[in-house]
Amino acid sequence: MITIYHNNSCTKSRIALAALTKNDEPFEVINYLENVPSVEELRTIIEKLKCKPKDIVRTTEKVYLEKYKGKDLSDEKWITAMHENPILIQRPILVKDDIAVIGRSEDALDEIM
Repeated sequence: MITIYHNNSCTKSRIALAALTKNDEPFEVINYLENVPSVEELRTIIEKLKCKPKDIVRTTEKVYLEKYKGKDLSDEKWITAMHENPILIQRPILVKDDIAVIGRSEDALDEIM
């Protein structure tokens, strides 16, 4: 099963959700702004993405610009920041088994489906 961490106000997230709907594989939608992933869930997602926490922070968001821009935080502090401010989490993120991708391109979607 694929899990999509979704934000309906994001065009790329809606495109990824539409692609999942056309796919035959079952999926679960998590609106991560309402159902915020725990710190442990974020750690697991980041591990599956094979990246650093800072790599999935949305640096154009107002909260980033006001609170975090120019700061050199540890990985754990970035994870805490995303947990406390989920709007900072890049979207959409799709997870299947031990693989995760940021589904902003067709190639990334193809990789997970």
